Amino acid sequence: MATTPGPLTNWPWQKLGNFKYLVLAPWVAHSIYSFVSKGPKDGDWTNLLIFPYLLWRMLHHQAWITLARYQTAKSKHRILDRGIEFEQVDRERNWDDLILLNGILFYMTNLMYDEAKNLPLWRTDGVVLSFLLHAGPVEFLYYWLHRALHHHFLYSRYHSHHHSSIVTEPITAVVHPFAEHIAYFVLFSIPMLVTMFNGTASVASMLLYITYVDFMNNLGHCNFEVVPKWLFNIFPFLKYFMYTPSFHSLHHTQFRTNLSLFMPLYDYMYGTLDISSDKLYETSLKGRPETPNVVHLTHPTTLESIYHLRPVIASLASGPYAPKWYLRMLRPLTYLSMFLTWIFGSTFTVERNIFNQLKMQAWAIPRFSFHYFLSWHKDAINRLIEKAILDAEQRGVKVLSLGLLNQGEELNKNGELYLQKHPNLKIRIVDGSSLVVGVVLNSIPKETKQLLLRGNVSKTAIAISKALCRRGVQVWLVEDRVSREEEQKQAPEGTHFIPFSQFPLKRIRNDCVYYTTPALLIPKALENVHSCENWLPRRVMSAWRVAGIVHALEGWEEHECGDTVLDVDKVWNATLRHGFLPAVHYV
Repeated sequence: MATTPGPLTNWPWQKLGNFKYLVLAPWVAHSIYSFVSKGPKDGDWTNLLIFPYLLWRMLHHQAWITLARYQTAKSKHRILDRGIEFEQVDRERNWDDLILLNGILFYMTNLMYDEAKNLPLWRTDGVVLSFLLHAGPVEFLYYWLHRALHHHFLYSRYHSHHHSSIVTEPITAVVHPFAEHIAYFVLFSIPMLVTMFNGTASVASMLLYITYVDFMNNLGHCNFEVVPKWLFNIFPFLKYFMYTPSFHSLHHTQFRTNLSLFMPLYDYMYGTLDISSDKLYETSLKGRPETPNVVHLTHPTTLESIYHLRPVIASLASGPYAPKWYLRMLRPLTYLSMFLTWIFGSTFTVERNIFNQLKMQAWAIPRFSFHYFLSWHKDAINRLIEKAILDAEQRGVKVLSLGLLNQGEELNKNGELYLQKHPNLKIRIVDGSSLVVGVVLNSIPKETKQLLLRGNVSKTAIAISKALCRRGVQVWLVEDRVSREEEQKQAPEGTHFIPFSQFPLKRIRNDCVYYTTPALLIPKALENVHSCENWLPRRVMSAWRVAGIVHALEGWEEHECGDTVLDVDKVWNATLRHGFLPAVHYV
């Protein structure tokens, strides 16, 4: 929101929430009905193609989101090396409002003007004229509109909303108040309306022009430099007609320079070019070599969880993971991605965080939870984990923590398998069991005298029972042979269910208290956290992940894998000392 919002700031369908897509339903229905009733011979193909065109724009933007988030997590070519927080993600989640608005306006134009009906697929003169009109009137008028929007009167009421994002993402490009988008649409409609009324418009000219606008908008806000230097060496004049991500990034940090749309020509002409543009481009293109200190190795859980990963759907990643009914419609794409990663996949970077001087990354094994329970996948998964460890070792990573099912007695002896194969590893492997024990012990109400510890006889379970026995708490250690739901039904009213595994219990009782998996609140100094770790709330990390961070901060030299359990009190106190806080969350 702008600092002092002006008239027409909010979108007309803002209160509809996710039901806003229904505003397009009447137009789409009319388009299909009109075409079917008239038949392919007399029907308006142009009108029918509007909806696929809107879907293409959604896909185009999503591709840029995924590419940018993946690159800024792993690439050395980041322009602005700062973090993004949840506030920005929430502010930018309505990026698709622009597409809905454009769709309605295109349907209205097609309905009102005969010149917009049954356009030819291609006309060269219309394509050329569209881009000439953009380079002239559109770029020129946008430059002066943009300068006006930076006047304090309009800036405080409208444009400051866009500039709230110092570190940009591709979708930052289209996050503006409603009134501002109306002004932009008037500008960008100039090439389309002129070609439409002079009879040179075509489906291709419309599609190519809007795709060009979307492409350049996303490019300018992606926050990693991708435009190669050889392009400007071969075509020196191109620097006046094509900006770079670093060029526009300066506008979001300096505000009153580099005001052009996509063509820096007008900044050169009117003296608003930032003098550091070329230097920042060179620096960003060269990149900053970076080695993470800590790597957390995780994996997707359910099939739909891939959409919850940070590089995919930003709005889903910014909240705790929960199944969504509408993701079932993407099942063909989901199965295709699973199949491709199974054949060609390798470990990929999910996100990047900074904690003071400590640099951290999360890597994901391209396997889902159900793969870990298939015996014939065991060797392949271990090879992927082993390769990730060796890659991290080669890059100079200090600590690698094993998350979710990447550790386990049956899979890899709690990580000891890799030490047996590579006894001279410099990287420290951490399974997080000591901190998990500390979190569980500090989650149990102080007055507890009896406790039923139910589950497999694992390293963590044994460590918890020993610690509880020392406290004088009676422990029942029961092998896991009864289904969890049947056990929950046998529990007395008011029972506290505290999981000590990586996965939460399914809630089936309303008269009992359910805890999340062992986790901690992270310090404010931990930056670039704008996605949730699986089912955990915002700014909460699993104990397994935090254990690797603390291990690196303390500089501990021992591995924590196999049967090794570190001093629980020592690990717990070190965790608190670094600003992590107990997080008892109920589900």
